[in-house]
Amino acid sequence: MRGSLLASLLVFVAAICGACEAPAWSLLEQVVPPASTQALLVSSSAWSDAEGRLQRWRRGPGGGWQAVGAPISVSLGRSGMGWGLGLHRSAAGPSKREGDGRSPAGVFTLGAAFGYAAAPPAGVTVPYRAADERDYFVDDVASDDYNRWRRIKDEDANDPKARWASCERMRRADDLYELGMIVEHNQGCVPGAGSAIFLHVWRAPGAPTSGCTAMAREDLLEVLRWLDPVAAPVLVQAPSLALGGLQAAPR
Repeated sequence: MRGSLLASLLVFVAAICGACEAPAWSLLEQVVPPASTQALLVSSSAWSDAEGRLQRWRRGPGGGWQAVGAPISVSLGRSGMGWGLGLHRSAAGPSKREGDGRSPAGVFTLGAAFGYAAAPPAGVTVPYRAADERDYFVDDVASDDYNRWRRIKDEDANDPKARWASCERMRRADDLYELGMIVEHNQGCVPGAGSAIFLHVWRAPGAPTSGCTAMAREDLLEVLRWLDPVAAPVLVQAPSLALGGLQAAPR
């Protein structure tokens, strides 16, 4: 009886360990577009967790994925994560909505890096956009500019409230956007599905975001320097137990 119980326990543990290993390489092989050879994999323990870790991955010339560097601690939305709109199929679990405090789960292409400096930091080769006091990311669900970066022209009054009911200043006083990168979530700009999703500098270790993925500035800079635009990098993020159900959208 004891031997049978021990055998069953070992089988159970092996199954759990196997599930943990899946995101490391087989998951990326299934959900990352064939043209992409770099991926940022962000995972957390549960849907409600506001903390997680980021691991860089690189696909070799002959196929197969290898981890790059050590895991990086990240902060997630104050409400954890919810499925967003990206390069993946819908799955069981909460969905990302505007203002819900969730970071989007799924597979997403990465857009331009951005920051307050006129030029990107040394070693950053991905496209870069400088932000000043006239740059805004619109989260007004009733606006045609929803989920788009807009800049008010120099000759116009810098009055965002006259244009949008709600927007995100890209030149913040707290320097959270001193360095960042656009996550291309909800590229169809579906009203209410979530907007203004970035990788950016965290407020403090463990401090949650409004729905972005944040980390220490030095870690973010290391990630941005590693990313290669030729590699068509993507972000893959979800709670660990949900990663196994992640599937690529039809191509």
